[in-house]
Amino acid sequence: MFNRIRTVVAVAMLTVATYAAAVEMAGDHPDTYVVKKGDTLWDIAGKFLKKPWLWPEIWQANPQVSNPHLIYPGDVLSLAYLDRVGVKPGPRQEAPINAIPLADVEPFLKNLRITDEFKSLPYVVGLEDNRLRASAGQVAYVVNLPGAQVGQRYAVVRPTVAYSLPRHATDLEANGNSTPGMGNLWKDFIAPSSRNEFLGYELAQVNVGTITRVASGDVEANSLLLQDSGREVRPGDRLIAVEANPYDLQFIPHPPAPQAAETELRVLAVADTFTSGGPRDVIAISGGSREGIDNGTVFSIWRNSRRVNDRIEHSHFSRADDGFTGGAATVGVPEEYAAHAMVFRTFDKVSYALIMEGVKPVKVGYNVRHPDAQ
Repeated sequence: MFNRIRTVVAVAMLTVATYAAAVEMAGDHPDTYVVKKGDTLWDIAGKFLKKPWLWPEIWQANPQVSNPHLIYPGDVLSLAYLDRVGVKPGPRQEAPINAIPLADVEPFLKNLRITDEFKSLPYVVGLEDNRLRASAGQVAYVVNLPGAQVGQRYAVVRPTVAYSLPRHATDLEANGNSTPGMGNLWKDFIAPSSRNEFLGYELAQVNVGTITRVASGDVEANSLLLQDSGREVRPGDRLIAVEANPYDLQFIPHPPAPQAAETELRVLAVADTFTSGGPRDVIAISGGSREGIDNGTVFSIWRNSRRVNDRIEHSHFSRADDGFTGGAATVGVPEEYAAHAMVFRTFDKVSYALIMEGVKPVKVGYNVRHPDAQ
């Protein structure tokens, strides 16, 4: 599962000097290694350096590998670091090993985006036959869409969450107001952060449609013929222009930029679930392009350090939730590794990442670290 997701290639700016101090060779490593079909520099580094994030060591030790995401089955890579022996080209009868193509991960991605404001967007005011919900083949009536033309295509999106720190997520109604009685008990683990900052509104795509009639005379609404049967449209949903290519065509996994690695980042939400997710689930992270995060950035996710009950010395004490931070009857325990995730869509203050692999569920509020964190 996700063998190709673990491909790490590129980022020439990461030099040997950056990693040399951290190299830890496996005791039984050979001097050379013959690349096999399905191998990547990520896999090879994980096998022989114990840490796949150190793949630039192998790349830099083999100067004839001019492009790190073009290695071929049959190539002979040197693991003899002291003399920097180069790669010996193989027969190259097969296609080169490349980065992760979009097709490998697209079925698991969520079409989500972040915006600072959405209430000025066109919106669905009603549905044909006074329906409460509508899907493919049915018509939605849209207002606040000046200059609409027959044949134009729009994505129908729904405001779902308002992201901020230290509060992670506030669930939204269709009109953009906070959902009354939303699950504060579960979603308000307050991280130790001095920031109190609005990060953006999440818009989830629920459908796409084509304008079939435009407003004129006494008819003030445009007709939008829905074309997607995946999720139903309801009054209050918003419209934005269809993006031709919402995702990169390929992803080149790499460690985070220094600024991102030094920033206190958190899991803001798990898409389409309540508070936790596992491999193939999408998470929102409290950092984006302003922190130097770009598509392909890989992070490790950690359960927060917390306090646990000392039932031996204080058997009468029963507090057990992760949000508890003090008390004479508790003992502090360290963070726990949960999973690795790769960013696939980046906005200014929020990024979306795909959980690649893990040993325990990822939950809202967990810490986001450098992939080599211990």
